[in-house]
Amino acid sequence: MPVRILVADDHHVVRAGLRALLESKTGWQVCAEASNGREAVDKAVKFKPHVAVIDIAMPLLNGVEATRQIRKLSPNTEVLILTMHDSDTLVKEVMEAGALGYVLKDDADRDLISAVDSLQQHQPYLSSRASEAVSRVSPLPGTPGSDNRSARNRLTPREREVLQLLAEGKSNKEVASFLGISVKTAETHRANIMLKMDFHSITELVRYAVRNKIIQS
Repeated sequence: MPVRILVADDHHVVRAGLRALLESKTGWQVCAEASNGREAVDKAVKFKPHVAVIDIAMPLLNGVEATRQIRKLSPNTEVLILTMHDSDTLVKEVMEAGALGYVLKDDADRDLISAVDSLQQHQPYLSSRASEAVSRVSPLPGTPGSDNRSARNRLTPREREVLQLLAEGKSNKEVASFLGISVKTAETHRANIMLKMDFHSITELVRYAVRNKIIQS
């Protein structure tokens, strides 16, 4: 049986390069591609890949939230984060979301094949820089940014989705349409986010989303 792999990145050239690299391995098949996080979740559910290779900064649904949903809806699919970001806290966050591997794009030529091979056997894989990042992260309160991270953890999964859509400039009506909810419900989610995160304007929300790699600047 071939090893089925899903590749999710919002850049076509990157996806094409990853496909070529992954399919150079005998018996490996890129069964699906996705250009945003929502598409990645849908295709993971549809194709049930052994491994999903996902970037973090994707539109509509970022890699962290996509990881959470894939692990819930397609539990036999292991998630490998492949990204340019090596933030200590970001590495920890995606691992807590259920990712089993983390590789930086700069290291892909050297590490990607080994990483996917480990994950398809349900074994973790962290590139050396990611391993160092995990070891440096302090979970103790009072560390820089810990208050905001703690607040974000209090958001529901749906509120985290709404936060990203608002940060991308979507109106309440557009958020409601994307998520299949009423405008009133979207407005309620927005109000709850502003309260829980202690945001006083959408500008603050956008700055937070950029700083925490939820969206790209």
